[in-house]
Amino acid sequence: MPTYKELKAQLAELQGQVTAARQAEFQTVLEDVRTKVAEYGFTEQEIFGRRRGGNRALKSVAPAKYRDPKSGATWSGKGRAPNWIKDAKNRNRFLISD
Repeated sequence: MPTYKELKAQLAELQGQVTAARQAEFQTVLEDVRTKVAEYGFTEQEIFGRRRGGNRALKSVAPAKYRDPKSGATWSGKGRAPNWIKDAKNRNRFLISD
C-alpha cells in the first residue's frame, strides 16, 4: 500500500498532466466552438440559456389599493403599512374606488 507522501506526489504529477492536457486541447476546442457558432448563427442566449435570477426590474408593481386623502400618497396593501393608515381601525375609507 502506498504511503501518504507517495500518493501526494502522484497527485501532484497527475495535476500537472491534467493542466498540460487542458492547455494542449484548449485552443483546438475553442476554434471548433467558434466555427460552429459562426456556421449555425447561435446566439449567447441559445447557448447558455436564460440566466438565473432574471431581471429584477421586470417584476410588476402591485397597483395602489389605498390613498391618503390629505397627501394623495398611495399604498398597495402589501408590505409594511405607512403611518397615515397604520393606526386606522377601518381602512375602508382609504380604499381607492374605480
